[in-house]
Amino acid sequence: DVLRTGGRVHKNKTGFDLIGLFVGSEGMLGVVTEVTLRLLPLPPARATLSAAFVTAAQAAEAVQAIFAAGFLPSSLEIADHFTLEAARRDLGKMIVPEGNAHLLVDLDGQEESVRSESAAIRKLLEKRKANALQIANGEADCEKLWALRRQFSNSLRATGLTKLNEDVVVPRSHLVALMEFAESLQTKHGFPIACFGHAGDGNIHVNIMADRYNRDAAVREKVEHALDDLFAQVLAWGGVITGEHGIGLAKKRWWPEASSEVARDLHGRLKQILDPNHILNPGKFLDGENACNL
Repeated sequence: DVLRTGGRVHKNKTGFDLIGLFVGSEGMLGVVTEVTLRLLPLPPARATLSAAFVTAAQAAEAVQAIFAAGFLPSSLEIADHFTLEAARRDLGKMIVPEGNAHLLVDLDGQEESVRSESAAIRKLLEKRKANALQIANGEADCEKLWALRRQFSNSLRATGLTKLNEDVVVPRSHLVALMEFAESLQTKHGFPIACFGHAGDGNIHVNIMADRYNRDAAVREKVEHALDDLFAQVLAWGGVITGEHGIGLAKKRWWPEASSEVARDLHGRLKQILDPNHILNPGKFLDGENACNL
């Protein structure tokens, strides 16, 4: 059967949110054959603030302070010491700001409001001992500051270590604790850990950087233990183990811990109804056995 959902209207409560159901199903409930997108005009003004901090925890505290002051930036990105050092080795020290942590704050909207908010956030960051502060205005200059952020993943791969990228999400109130916990994971398990990502919504890419990961089973086992600790702590804080990537295969082992029995049962029933032959993206976290037995 072909199902069409959505439409040109801005609101629609005629039944369930089927768009969210199928788009969020990781291909296990249906096949999307056509997508229609609505384009929105760009805001007339944009500003980006770049700041450095002594520690990632201090940068995370600044994120919390920005929201506590009533600001709602369009983007807030954070990076820790290992990420910045990898970028310095890959791109050169002149390109990467000084400090052990980096924060990007993006604002957009009407010109007057963007100007006043960027000035106010700059003062807030100065009070929190930020250094290497820069403000860019306009699309071209803002993108120059964002160019560094867009290179972080490539710079981490350039270290020669295997980059195991997680996408955990915690409540913003636990953002500082997450950055500190990542440091403790390094000490406990012996892997460098690089944290960067979307601090504005608590979605941080915690990257375990492992040597000989593809050649040494013992290394892979140690990584699994580190992920056990990471996911257990994130869940204890009321967070989730994936905010973007989905469960798929990589996080299949942690699916029972990450969801309730009721939620797993409902997932299995939906799968059984919409894909009784289990032919849609088989073998993932809702495989045939789970869907039948839940």
